[in-house]
Amino acid sequence: MHPYTLEKEEKELAEIKDTEEKKHKSQARIGQGKYRNELLNLCPFCPITMVSDDRLLIASHIKPWSQSNEMEKIDPYNGLMLTPTFDYLFDKGFLSFTNNKETILSPFLSKITYSKVGISDNKNFSSLIIEGREEYLKYHRENILKK
Repeated sequence: MHPYTLEKEEKELAEIKDTEEKKHKSQARIGQGKYRNELLNLCPFCPITMVSDDRLLIASHIKPWSQSNEMEKIDPYNGLMLTPTFDYLFDKGFLSFTNNKETILSPFLSKITYSKVGISDNKNFSSLIIEGREEYLKYHRENILKK
């Protein structure tokens, strides 16, 4: 995790007075760091942009954290490393992927918008690691992707 982020989170933890809340937030932070590191080991770059500087990558859950059980929250196969723009598109359901590594774009954004960020429907990303993520991606397509 980036040193600035760690420093910011440590300050936030120090300001929490409730010891139970502090304990839960601290454990969540540790779990998220482990999840991110394991995901980076599996895929050390964004498969769309090929950016590999981990300071510019977000560990994006395929099945959202809020909808995942305890195991799914820390399963690195429930994640993709994405640059911020593509993380946002994926997280908000404007972008998903088939099990054949092709993009699925939501009709809720215009083709012009997609073209400005350099992505199109049915575009194949051969660097996208699907193996082990099929069920999570199915969930994303069925429940997150805006249709």
